[in-house]
Amino acid sequence: MQEMVIYGVSFDMVGKQPIVLLKTRDGNKFLPIWIGHPEAAAILMKLQGANTPRPMTHDLISDVLSELEVSCTRVSVTELRENTFYAAITLAMNGRDVEIDSRPSDALALAVRTGAPIFAAEDVITESAIEFEHEVEDQEEVVEKFKDFLDNVTPEDFAEGEEQP
Repeated sequence: MQEMVIYGVSFDMVGKQPIVLLKTRDGNKFLPIWIGHPEAAAILMKLQGANTPRPMTHDLISDVLSELEVSCTRVSVTELRENTFYAAITLAMNGRDVEIDSRPSDALALAVRTGAPIFAAEDVITESAIEFEHEVEDQEEVVEKFKDFLDNVTPEDFAEGEEQP
C-alpha cells in the first residue's frame, strides 16, 4: 500500500463524469477514480471548508462514529476489477480493527471528514496510475496535463488485462 492524498476533483470532458484525482504522497503518480456527482460534491464541499445547514450523509456517518467512540483509522483503494474500483474503511473499535467494504468515493468523503490517511494498493497504482516523468512543482502544470489526459480517456482505458493496439 502507498499513502495517497486527494489532489483534486475534476470532470472528464467526454461524459462530464466527476473524477477524484489521488496522488502518491511521495511521488508523481496520479490515480484517477470516476465517482458520482453527489460524492464529488461531498468531497469538494469538505475540501473547500463549506458547511451545510444540516448534516450530509458522510457528515452523519462521521458524527455517529465519533459519538460511538469509533475512529476511522484509514481508507484504502484495494482493487480494480472489471473497470470498478473497490475500497475499504478501517475502523478502530473496542481495541480492534474492523474493515468495512466501501465504494472509493464514500471512503474518500469519510476520510476528508475524519482526517484518516488514504492508501492505494500497489497493484491498483501499477495498473491505473498516471506517472509524470519529471518532478512537477507547478500545480497549474499538473492540472493542464491532467485536463489533456481527461480529454481523451475513458473508463475502459483502465480495463484490466486488455491489450493496447
